[in-house]
Amino acid sequence: MSNFVAGIDIGTSKIRAVIGEVTDEGVFQITGVGTSPSTGLRKGNVVNIEATVRAVSQAVEAAEMMSGVEIQHCTIGIGGAHIEALNSRGSVALPQKKENYEIQQEDIAKVIDVARACRFPLDRQVIHVIPRSYIVDGEEGIKDPRNRIGVRLEAEVHIVTGSVTSVQTVLKCVNRAGLFVDEYMLNSLAEIKAIMTEDERELGSVLIDIGAGTTDIIVMSGGAPVLTAVLPVGGEHVTNDISIVEGLSVEMSEKIKCEAGYCWEPLIEEDSDIILPGIGGRPPVKIPRTTICSVIQPRMEEIFSMVKEKIAPVTDSCSLSGNFVLTGGGANLAGVVELACDVFGTQNVRIGIPGTFGGVVGEYRSPEYSSVIGLVLNAYERFSRMQPETFTKDTPSGSVLTWVKNWFKEFF
Repeated sequence: MSNFVAGIDIGTSKIRAVIGEVTDEGVFQITGVGTSPSTGLRKGNVVNIEATVRAVSQAVEAAEMMSGVEIQHCTIGIGGAHIEALNSRGSVALPQKKENYEIQQEDIAKVIDVARACRFPLDRQVIHVIPRSYIVDGEEGIKDPRNRIGVRLEAEVHIVTGSVTSVQTVLKCVNRAGLFVDEYMLNSLAEIKAIMTEDERELGSVLIDIGAGTTDIIVMSGGAPVLTAVLPVGGEHVTNDISIVEGLSVEMSEKIKCEAGYCWEPLIEEDSDIILPGIGGRPPVKIPRTTICSVIQPRMEEIFSMVKEKIAPVTDSCSLSGNFVLTGGGANLAGVVELACDVFGTQNVRIGIPGTFGGVVGEYRSPEYSSVIGLVLNAYERFSRMQPETFTKDTPSGSVLTWVKNWFKEFF
């Protein structure tokens, strides 16, 4: 059995694959990183299976070439505008066969099953059921109720659902690329694992992933998510705005946005210009950098305003003393922190960047790699809990829900 694990982030603009190695001493290090342009997705949903399969294969091959190994198993991220979530509560009476009954693991599993017993349309499937807290005989805020004495146990859970078609199509694409999917998880939850500290999760923080086609949001409080949402707007809209206003191709607009774009005008130095390439034989044109900023800033401000509106019900009901953590490709825009501070009315805003895990140093230390790093970390932790002899190419995916319950209990 090889000591290698892999994660694949299937995004709207890029598909990223990361391979990690578990050394004989149990140390985890990243040894391979691969990226491929993604042309088969729109707003996180697969619209062209063949193009997506090719892009997944190219990203995996690049990572394999860098690491010098061939992978067969992976953990993949699920995202897109089809993601929805809700909070639910379940309650069970505890057995009273004997006096002073202590809560057991089977009681916890039972109350979680009750809490997740919500009515969902047939076209939706449960991706995660995440325990937030437990209540024993009216005592709230209990993280682990095992061995406590009580007569009634309640559980508050956060349920993440997705479109059956969308989830299964992503799995199909990865399978057709020659890989077996061990686990799948929500991209933004993987990002929390990679870039958000335990204190931030406990105190109450907001993760904002500004992707190409969507902006993903998760509000953490008390160590668990209380809100998960996806906005159908992202970095592509900024690029399209530049393209329309300046009359440039989408490719050139994307390049200008990434290399010379600002979304907070006070940061721009006076007399700072950008050279726009000529179209159809016209000579290049020099324009003030503030002109491009006047296109980018309103759109980014709109995105943050939409996030603020979406999280308002949560911020009104619970205290968020942590940070706003920005990640995804949109977090690379100059001035994004300053703009977020202005919109959210706080100075507690930072960029989320994955840590260093030896091996390929620096290759992945950028916000757009947050999701795939979280996925490969998840794969590593799963790997470390399994007996080597049980992890083979023919290992079935098993009960994803059961394993996710256990994983989130340890994670949060």
